[in-house]
Amino acid sequence: MSHSSELIAEDIEQYLKAHEHKGLLRFITCGSVDDGKSTLIGRLLFESKLLFEDQLAAIEADSKKFGTQGSEIDFALLVDGLAAEREQGITIDVAYRFFSTDKRKFIVADTPGHEQYTRNMVTGASTADAAILMVDARHGILTQTRRHSFLMSLIGLRHVVVAVNKMDLVDYSQARFEEIVEEYHELARELGLGEITFIPMSALKGDNVIEHSSRMPWYHGTTLMGYLETVEVDDERLQRAPFRLPVQWVNRPNLDFRGFSGMVTSGVVRPGDAIRVQPSGKASTVKRIYTYDGDLDEAVAGQSITLLLEDEIDISRGDVISGVEQPAHTADQFETTLVWMHDKPLLPGRPYLMKLGTQVVSATVTAIKYQINVNTLEHAAAKQLELNGIGICTLGLDRAVAFDAYKESQDTGGFILIDRLTNNTVGAGMLHFALRRSQNIHMQHMDIDKQARALAKGQKPAVLWLTGLSGAGKSSVANLVEKKLHAAGQHTYLLDGDNVRHGLNRDLGFTDADRVENIRRVAEVAKLMADAGLIVLTAFISPFRSERQLARDLMGDEFIEIFVDTPLEVAEERDPKGLYKKARRGELKNFTGIDSPYEAPEDPELRVDTSRMSVEEAADMIMTTLRERGIIG
Repeated sequence: MSHSSELIAEDIEQYLKAHEHKGLLRFITCGSVDDGKSTLIGRLLFESKLLFEDQLAAIEADSKKFGTQGSEIDFALLVDGLAAEREQGITIDVAYRFFSTDKRKFIVADTPGHEQYTRNMVTGASTADAAILMVDARHGILTQTRRHSFLMSLIGLRHVVVAVNKMDLVDYSQARFEEIVEEYHELARELGLGEITFIPMSALKGDNVIEHSSRMPWYHGTTLMGYLETVEVDDERLQRAPFRLPVQWVNRPNLDFRGFSGMVTSGVVRPGDAIRVQPSGKASTVKRIYTYDGDLDEAVAGQSITLLLEDEIDISRGDVISGVEQPAHTADQFETTLVWMHDKPLLPGRPYLMKLGTQVVSATVTAIKYQINVNTLEHAAAKQLELNGIGICTLGLDRAVAFDAYKESQDTGGFILIDRLTNNTVGAGMLHFALRRSQNIHMQHMDIDKQARALAKGQKPAVLWLTGLSGAGKSSVANLVEKKLHAAGQHTYLLDGDNVRHGLNRDLGFTDADRVENIRRVAEVAKLMADAGLIVLTAFISPFRSERQLARDLMGDEFIEIFVDTPLEVAEERDPKGLYKKARRGELKNFTGIDSPYEAPEDPELRVDTSRMSVEEAADMIMTTLRERGIIG
């Protein structure tokens, strides 16, 4: 199942050894629908002798059933593995294939061309060294060509082949090829694309794919395979970059051994080199470079190693070990480009987890500066990012991290966002630079802390977070609980949804994005009040679990979620403010329970149902809970 090589027959051990040490090139194919991406990969697999006889037989049968080439083999079917793809004749998911030649091994990702699969194209390109952009010689530069070119520039692909395909359908015209080259050069200058190679070819007929075509004697450049076998891979470039080792594991099998394990993402390290650990900034010297096979005199990008240092310094998973002369930067606020990959939109203020290398921290998109139209490259204002949307955003973290700008290092500058509740990857992004305020704002030490303030009040601080539908009785219950606490001599404050919107949040509406920001602000205020030693009550619909989780994370054990679990029909029947009637008549948009969702708590500390108990009974239940938790006496 391998490419043909005389070594296989002559010296199999020598062949296997040579195969093991061959370099690896990762590349993608992209471009408009029906430009021939899958056909090209099928041709490469076929020419590389990477198909079993039964695979050839199967593809011949499938070509008769699904193919578009009459009695000839349809090479695209080798890649389009999904039934939906074969039926529609398009690529939907990213298809990865492996092949090799005597000079190099290859992993190719066939990425989809449709706009709705932008996230799939970004996924395939994120680990690629090079890209083959397919252009149909008949149609030239299309909208999807521009879209994928923009995404390539966004991701920072350094090596691009513009494969002008289907030259057989334009009679191998040199004039048509040169016309497309000139048009694409203008686009490349607009996008700032670097090295570009143009190759006229026919994937179906094999022209200029493996060997030079006799049908295009006017072309004297490289074949596609010649390019793929000789283009510089990132591993070679990364070895010249500053040293970076994101720590994946603190390796301590016994008291006498303490090493820091991970993969070298860039640069070279040797025993005796001075290093700096970020974000702490502590410095030391490399004592040993340990591997399973023994110590090394040096380690380069792509190698997994364990470093032993001369000094005992505190290093944890997620830290980045750098060369002391060019260490990684540190910051907790950034300007980024973000590609949104989830069906639910990105809402500024909503908390996510951010994975940057081996670091995982809490992150919030604080603002969307603008959204980029991938078809026209125009900038547009946006309050949220929908699926496949791309925006320039500001990102805030809960602590400083070590990073490099994405254009300098994809490993320490590229990140993903993860939904805190489902653990689904919802976005991918690139760090551009740290915001100046990230370096200028520091936490100020206070001599009087939360414990001292609470002790002076003779109570434990807490945040009682009442959530539920409009009309469930949140405000009534919270008001009565505060009266009971006040009568008992406790120090309290009640934050009510309507009252807060008259002041602090008067600038917010009722869209999903505004609801997220409403609760984020309230959670921060409640945290400050709890820090003052108060028992804080909040009465808000707070419809989304993510924002309630944000409040819980801010307050920790002091957060008590109280679900006022009153059925919609009961709340709507009460309708104390007439809001449900307005919503039903279409006069009130984005009303929770009618045309905006309410995500009920899954595991609240307390659940009360005001359709089955009185306000007095609900308040007494809460008071009992506070006594049991030791918050009040």
